[in-house]
Amino acid sequence: MSIDKDQKKRQVIGFVGLGLDSKDGHRRLTRSEHFLLIGGSQETHERMQDTVIRFDETLKSRGKSLKETPVEEVIEILHEAGD
Repeated sequence: MSIDKDQKKRQVIGFVGLGLDSKDGHRRLTRSEHFLLIGGSQETHERMQDTVIRFDETLKSRGKSLKETPVEEVIEILHEAGD
């Protein structure tokens, strides 16, 4: 069985963040160009939002779009943004 080049090319097109610790009944939803954040306590949702902001700023400073950024680099940026 052969794998053609298009199947080998991996690409990140976006992220979904899901917070499961909300107990206050609020429904939190945040959308950005690359992220959809759902749920979480106020604190958790704000942390996810901060990560999104840092991720987007880093990607922009590197002058790249998400789709053209190699998967390994996307993972690196996401880890840095979450710290």
